[in-house]
Amino acid sequence: MDSIRIAIVGIGNCASSLLQGIEYYRGRGKVDAVGLMHQDICGYRPSDISVAAAFDIDARKVGKDVAEAIFSPPNCTTAFCPGVPETGVTVRMGRVLDGFPEHMRDYREETRFVLADEEEPSREEIVRALEDSGAEMLLNYLPVGSEEAARFYAGCALEAGIGFINNMPVFIASDPAWAERFRARGIPVIGDDVKAQLGATITHRALVDLFRRRGVRLDRTYQLNTGGNTDFLTMLNRDRLASKRTSKTEAVQSVLDAPLDDEDIHIGPSDYVCWQKDNKVCFLRMEGRLFGDVPMQIDLRLSVEDSPNSAGIVIDAVRCCRVALDRGIGGPLVSPSAYFMKHPPVQIRDDDAFRMTEEFIRGIRND
Repeated sequence: MDSIRIAIVGIGNCASSLLQGIEYYRGRGKVDAVGLMHQDICGYRPSDISVAAAFDIDARKVGKDVAEAIFSPPNCTTAFCPGVPETGVTVRMGRVLDGFPEHMRDYREETRFVLADEEEPSREEIVRALEDSGAEMLLNYLPVGSEEAARFYAGCALEAGIGFINNMPVFIASDPAWAERFRARGIPVIGDDVKAQLGATITHRALVDLFRRRGVRLDRTYQLNTGGNTDFLTMLNRDRLASKRTSKTEAVQSVLDAPLDDEDIHIGPSDYVCWQKDNKVCFLRMEGRLFGDVPMQIDLRLSVEDSPNSAGIVIDAVRCCRVALDRGIGGPLVSPSAYFMKHPPVQIRDDDAFRMTEEFIRGIRND
């Protein structure tokens, strides 16, 4: 098969895990390809993905080959494939906009972003770089709360005529106005806010659905997360959290037949614990009533490495986006977005979203 050429904005932990995974699964057969939802999607394997362009704003990444930049501070995720070969692609200076949370300046450089002393490119220069690179899609890995920057890069993807995968909680694919812009250009978009392969929100959704199927009334629930990567450090600024809380809360509420009152559901990051690094710990509690109105509770602790958990989803989203390009499908990809993302254009229960995504891959559906 042809290679799938991707551009990435934000060479952080999630990008690191994705690019390590591309190399890790190279040449592996079905038996030893542990951790993949799909080894093959319409003939495309993980190793068919290659980086064509990359953008960041950190001084320790700009100017380096992508293969070196993914292991540069403040990245702290597990190096499960440290031998990623050089790509020949140099990380370019991107636009800062609202992508640098000012409160980070109060923390040690090893744990936060360090702004590069480089001239920021114009919109035209970024669009030209995307066009010249031959990239077929742009992956958005900007920090939580980068509302202006996310929309800026979505616009660049539109101008360059390439697909867009929005892995963070700014509403692009799920915003009707943006969705129509991609549809009008015949360009696929997948979003918004990537789910984990097996993380806090997908586990919470599964348990809520189990309550529903077994006739148990869910009265109240919370999901508190702690972690030590730059995502959690960014989220210490609560002003950047509005869309993140909306995304995670709607992902759970959408499984219920009737949503809980706001006072009875709390979902969102709790605190930054530096020594946890890329390890995310979720504390989940659910209170309900079963047969005879008798109360019951679930208390669950889930510990995962955050960034590989997202890469297991994005490696499929990239290939589904390429399939859409091959088939001439534009606009939001409803089925893959519902299965891969927390805040898709249409919220669909996971069993149905899985079935619809399989039908999309097989060519039965075109959305």
